[in-house]
Amino acid sequence: MEYQFTSSCAEDTLHFAKQLASHLQPKDIVVLTGELGSGKTKFVEGVLSYFGLENMISSPTFTIVNQYDTANFPIFHFDVYRLQDADSFYEIGGEEYFEKGLCLIEWGEIIQEALPREYIHIFFEKKASHEKIRTLNIKTVGERFSHYFERMIIK
Repeated sequence: MEYQFTSSCAEDTLHFAKQLASHLQPKDIVVLTGELGSGKTKFVEGVLSYFGLENMISSPTFTIVNQYDTANFPIFHFDVYRLQDADSFYEIGGEEYFEKGLCLIEWGEIIQEALPREYIHIFFEKKASHEKIRTLNIKTVGERFSHYFERMIIK
């Protein structure tokens, strides 16, 4: 299924991420793609804030993955920008995280071949005419995630 959300400011992105986070579970994978400054990390901040971890976020650019522990399961925040391809992801054992907790993967298109059969893909698009507006194009790959969005308010 495909959905679209229009964010008019950073707070909208945070709110949308919190809404989605209320449905997310261990073994869910959310792939975030889009150009630099399009809102991917702001989205991660929203997910973490839902779990009470809003002050914990840091960019995993140099470490590839950061782990955040919730009361019930870990959240793994990947930034795979520096990886060359899916083989590089396999070399660091990245696919092992998919079974351990919730995975949020920035620049996930780089490791497309390593992704499991089912995941949520959110493509962040900046509007050239309006600096703060973002369009989040959401695609659920597989059947598992469609119901997450049925009860959400999508603008």
